[in-house]
Amino acid sequence: MADGRGRVVAAATDGACSGNPGPGGWGALLRFEDGSVEEFGGYAPATTNNRMELQAALHVLEQLKELPCHPDLKIRTDSKYLIDGLSKWMAGWKRKGWRTAAGKPVLNQDLWRALDRARLDHVPLAYVKGHSGDPDNERVDQIAVSFSKGGGTPALMSGQGSASIALGLVEPIKEAGDGEDFAPSDLQRLLTRLELADRFAVRGYGLSLIEVAQLVEQPIEQLANKTAPWRWRDWLLEPVGENRWRLHRCAAGSDQI
Repeated sequence: MADGRGRVVAAATDGACSGNPGPGGWGALLRFEDGSVEEFGGYAPATTNNRMELQAALHVLEQLKELPCHPDLKIRTDSKYLIDGLSKWMAGWKRKGWRTAAGKPVLNQDLWRALDRARLDHVPLAYVKGHSGDPDNERVDQIAVSFSKGGGTPALMSGQGSASIALGLVEPIKEAGDGEDFAPSDLQRLLTRLELADRFAVRGYGLSLIEVAQLVEQPIEQLANKTAPWRWRDWLLEPVGENRWRLHRCAAGSDQI
């Protein structure tokens, strides 16, 4: 992904939500030694601000696993929930079987567990006050807010065709009629996933393990054991690095695995 751009020297993440819970978005960016920038973002139709903060950080950590990092690199975030969760609370949660001090299940446990697996000891989190004029924080906030409003994909700075497109960006398709009746929700969700799969395949995007799990609606633990190409519906998923996959459209009538 770096392709001569050198090490990652800066990273920033943010999340946003309209309603909390409600439609949400997340934004992130990486800066390289040669001055280039890689931006990412995603959308969820029903979520919370905290989940979007965690999703943004998870995506960046997954990217950094495959990239050379400057020794002074930090992930800048305005989420104390994210920072405190990883640095203060998680050890206790794990000792208690992912329960809080009050004995209740930890909220957003799926993302916390994924963050625990993805964390990089050599890349710490650094707090930056939101809306304080920090350029990278302002930019990822802009990306997150834009996604949360559901107005389509904002323009992202992208190198090597690796900008992230998250699940949920395809608008539901209405049935013919008075314009008010929608297709059944299960079919709408399936159509969204199929159209996204086609988009991922055509543009050659690499997907992280958690993104593949969201797309095919299978547990991450089940997919983590796959090491060879495998087929999902009309697409072949091919490994392209540690826990990253690329989709290829299978020819009609193909028996390709």
